Amino acid sequence: MIDVDSLNVFYGSTAVVKDVSFSVATGESFALVGESGSGKSTILKALAGQVDSWSGSIALGNMPLGHKRTKAMMRHVQMVFQDHYGSLHPRKTVDDALTEPLAIHGIGAKDERVLSMLDAVGLARKFRFRLPHQLSGGQRQRVAIARALMLEPELLLLDEPTSALDVSVQAEILNLLKSLREERGLTYLLVTHDLPVVSFLCDRLGVLRHGKLEEVAPVSALKAGALTSDYGRELVERSQVF
Repeated sequence: MIDVDSLNVFYGSTAVVKDVSFSVATGESFALVGESGSGKSTILKALAGQVDSWSGSIALGNMPLGHKRTKAMMRHVQMVFQDHYGSLHPRKTVDDALTEPLAIHGIGAKDERVLSMLDAVGLARKFRFRLPHQLSGGQRQRVAIARALMLEPELLLLDEPTSALDVSVQAEILNLLKSLREERGLTYLLVTHDLPVVSFLCDRLGVLRHGKLEEVAPVSALKAGALTSDYGRELVERSQVF
């Protein structure tokens, strides 16, 4: 589903991602982990077309990506952001948020699709015409996930989707993401610094440090404390979980 080869991303003259290569199989859940500033969110932005100052190659499926994204491509790739409040327009209802992608792409049966998606993410239909400030954090993140799924994408880019939530709500959202992946055959690329989240949701992980990929490993190695890079082992020790 994803093939990244020799990716470099620049902010001005500064390289923040440096010669990174990895691949993600169709239906797989892959995590990029590392401290703040390691370049993991920048890689997501390059894949989503939110930054264009990059070199190397990116392919989704068998389609190489240029620096501009077409509407057809965006139907295949959607993103869920960390900030569940900031990612939703404060003056637009849940219905507005969910129907806007359909309007942009000329897709009909809006009522049916909105109600079906509310059911899919476990959000009661009574919330359909509420504003973001009338929802809890977990409910807002369910709306954000529903919006990302409205176009029936194959790939979801998840930028720390639970880190701004309470611990009990985090578990609910992680269970939701896990079940949606199984039900819909989705591929996930997750960015996080939270290794227990990776352990629960992912199959493999890549460890980033200062914009460089230190190693790629199966989650079984993470659970066993058997990462091979010094920095990977340091992250595990800091997590105090495994």
